[in-house]
Amino acid sequence: MRVTSALAADLVATAHELADVARVATLSHFRTRSLVAENKETHRFDPVTAADRLSEQRMREVLARRRPDDGILGEEYGTVAGSTGLTWVLDPIDGTRGYLSGTPTWGVLISVRDAGGVLYGIIDQPYIGERFEGGLGRACVKGPMGEAQLGVRAARPLAEAILFTTFPEVGTPEDGAAFRRVATQTKLVRYGTDCYAYALIAAGQIDLVIEAGLQAYDVQAPIAVIEAAGGIVTDWQGRPALDGGRILAAAHRDVHAEALALLNG
Repeated sequence: MRVTSALAADLVATAHELADVARVATLSHFRTRSLVAENKETHRFDPVTAADRLSEQRMREVLARRRPDDGILGEEYGTVAGSTGLTWVLDPIDGTRGYLSGTPTWGVLISVRDAGGVLYGIIDQPYIGERFEGGLGRACVKGPMGEAQLGVRAARPLAEAILFTTFPEVGTPEDGAAFRRVATQTKLVRYGTDCYAYALIAAGQIDLVIEAGLQAYDVQAPIAVIEAAGGIVTDWQGRPALDGGRILAAAHRDVHAEALALLNG
């Protein structure tokens, strides 16, 4: 799709309004004693809260007003078909387990895509007040320390890399074994930061994120932000990762290649 300057400006403005209303919705429940969670699955704890639902509802209300003909894919309320060729992909709280625990590393993920891929994305952390954005000629973060351009770290070998993942087990036992082949070759491994780890790649703080079992709404905003900052995001075979699955995000192609080789044995 050809994106004119007027369309780009409207998409960016719409995305920021979505992030603004999601901030209010999520913070209205965060660290409150009344917050409870329902479990969406039977074989593991996969929580959803009133804040998840409220956040997505508020964002959908904005889209109904500003861009009613666009499609929507949201974690909590599914898919709405559109007629413009554009689809908004919404994760109202990425990291609900962290949200329930009171940690400040969950986030709101917002992106817009066409048939060719993601055009623009936001990773927003409402409690800290940091907003990372990338795509349509933008790559910046705004927060308590002011506004700055995003850019990945200088290239370094895997032995000097910092690696993040959300869950120590990563995915299946086979996924976990593949992750550990990479982890043992890195300088530092950290856990539990959900979408915030992807923002840290774009901000030039870390080198790698490896995860498995992700959905499209988990990855599309991070893809936009990381690629705008100069990084790379693929699946574990080096293919496009727009639909989620097993994800390898990296600051540079060389460290990505080292990690990819180890993931595949």
